[in-house]
Amino acid sequence: MDSLTQIALGSAVAVATMGRRTAVWKSALWGAVAGTLPDLDALIDHGDAVLNMVLHRGESHALFYLTLFAPLMAWLVSRLHGEAALFKRWWLSLWLVLITHPLLDAMTVYGTQLLLPFTNHPYGVGSVFIIDPGYTVPLLIGVGVALAASSRVGFKANALGLLLSSAYLVWSVLAQQHVAQVARESLRQQGIEVNQLLVTPAPFNTVLWRLVAVGSTSYHEGHHSLLDDSAEIHWRQYDRGTDIAQRHADVEGLRRIAAFSHGFYKVDERHGRLFVTDLRMGQEPSYVFRFDLGSVAERANGGRAAHLVGERGDLRAGLTWIWRRMWGERLTPPGVSVH
Repeated sequence: MDSLTQIALGSAVAVATMGRRTAVWKSALWGAVAGTLPDLDALIDHGDAVLNMVLHRGESHALFYLTLFAPLMAWLVSRLHGEAALFKRWWLSLWLVLITHPLLDAMTVYGTQLLLPFTNHPYGVGSVFIIDPGYTVPLLIGVGVALAASSRVGFKANALGLLLSSAYLVWSVLAQQHVAQVARESLRQQGIEVNQLLVTPAPFNTVLWRLVAVGSTSYHEGHHSLLDDSAEIHWRQYDRGTDIAQRHADVEGLRRIAAFSHGFYKVDERHGRLFVTDLRMGQEPSYVFRFDLGSVAERANGGRAAHLVGERGDLRAGLTWIWRRMWGERLTPPGVSVH
């Protein structure tokens, strides 16, 4: 999730667990710090755009390593404020803040390696977008009231914010499962055979959902809003570049994206250059994580590092489309050709 959300969650968790044992501002401050720490791995440059993607949310998001780090941070905080008697409480509080960060990240589609060093599998439920006011706003209000109001009112507001945000996550999973059922039935009725189905929310909401159905040689993209007047889904078909992927199966960047995306990727060649695109983030024709893996000659002469060449599309047009499509207007996404 975005940094503001992680700061809000960290502060809310710390305020709730520390309670009246210390000043609210201390709990909120160190909760915000601990809630931000795991994402500092984004500052590390691995020298290759693909590696930067697949190694993000790695060790710094592993529950095992964060559990080991929690007592050290608690010792430092409790000594800094002269609250050695509260070491165990700070330990519990900061541990909860640290582990809720990757657990929340795992609710997005990106992929979080929660169980390192035992497995590097990237977990991603994909039921919430990385920025979603429906989740973040209750946390911000709760922490804000806790900082501004009397302890009793503030703690209740903070607890309510945590409750509402948690309920929103539960809602997102239930909505995702419902839309997945609608999508599978639509694919069955239209005779579209696929191997995998991805169901993720459009940016900033859990009303409009993006669907990607992957087959052996092609993939279909569609959208469904919970406010649509019917369960009908218009699927648009695109080539996956399976033959190109088979010819370049030995390219490391391609193998890494194929594994990290759980098979939701496409491959294409332009002017002798190889490109691989993660289909999970973005939508046709603009994807955030599209990589230029270079030409055969470049890869042979020292293994050229991959470059990120993703596109985000027109922001205003995209937001307008999301708003209107969310309310049930069956509009073609911006940039997509109408056949």
